Amino acid sequence: MKKESAWRLVRLFLVVLLIGVTVWLTIGLFKLTYPFWIAAFFVWILKPLSSLLKNKLNFPSGLAALTSLLISLSILGGVITGLTFLVINGIHRFAEKAPSWMENFFLNVQRFLNESILPFWRKVSGVAADISANEALSLEDGMAQIGSQVGTTLSQFAQKIADGLTQVVLGVPTFLVAFLFILLAIYFLGKDWDHLSRIVHKHLPLPIHEKLKAFHRAMWMRVFGYFRAQFVLMSVTGIIVLIGLAILRVKGALTLAVIVGIAEFLPYLGTGTILLPWALYMLITGSVGFAISLVVLYGVTMIVRQTIEPKVLSSSMNLNPIAVLVSLFAGLKFFGAVGLFLGPALLVFVVILIDIGVFQDIKQFVKYGFHDE
Repeated sequence: MKKESAWRLVRLFLVVLLIGVTVWLTIGLFKLTYPFWIAAFFVWILKPLSSLLKNKLNFPSGLAALTSLLISLSILGGVITGLTFLVINGIHRFAEKAPSWMENFFLNVQRFLNESILPFWRKVSGVAADISANEALSLEDGMAQIGSQVGTTLSQFAQKIADGLTQVVLGVPTFLVAFLFILLAIYFLGKDWDHLSRIVHKHLPLPIHEKLKAFHRAMWMRVFGYFRAQFVLMSVTGIIVLIGLAILRVKGALTLAVIVGIAEFLPYLGTGTILLPWALYMLITGSVGFAISLVVLYGVTMIVRQTIEPKVLSSSMNLNPIAVLVSLFAGLKFFGAVGLFLGPALLVFVVILIDIGVFQDIKQFVKYGFHDE
């Protein structure tokens, strides 16, 4: 009994060690070859279209891969073009109204200075006339220190913005090179996908091959379920914003609602990046009621999204709502805004491994080794 327990501990240690080494090697390998991993993912996504072109239209493998790539790039280009036109339309509308907005802004700033700042300064000046020389000197020193701190803070903030813009500019060439490698890899992998698949299947043991097939089927179901869920969330957000802006009688409400809905899908963006700065600007320009309405609209949107997101994700991806909620919170805590996408993705990966019996096989190995008992 003691000997069997010892062997179980040894096998458990080996499993944990193997998983740790595999994760470490995978992360290191991904950092070095990530364009090809990304390309393989897109080839996998485009495989049904490529197979359709080959089997139904008798396209050669290379032509089918190239056509699939061009079709996907055309769709992506169309989406980007449509978004660009929406942004240009918004900028055009902003340019038309900007002069009047700026005029109102400066009038409100001038009114604020005249009605608040100047009376306060006169009171301070009147008090300063009655204080002693030492007190006046201390007051001047304090004001100078405050001014120095404000200036230092603004300088640091400006430097951070400049550094961030510099990093973005420096990162553009690297991004373009990586994007070029991804496109080339998509073509060559798509062209030789069937040949590479046969080589892999030939050298893999049958049990592992069966697990990979099961993983492939489960991944397809959940990947499309994830995108379907994101589309539902984007649509709900856009409809809520459209209704709110229509009630507020905002011109171009449909365009703004579409932009907000799309922003909900992107990391670090969302409804707040559009509605909150807009509300702040309207508050500064004196439209307090409109600013409050925008804040209320943002609050309603966030409450509805946070309420339905776990349910939508769980129903679309066949996952437990509590598990989805935990993955969202854990992803947000560990990875920031990107974790809202990465958390559920890791959950999907683990659930698929459970569904296809990988963890059960590991448990059996730890308990009995390679013997079927």
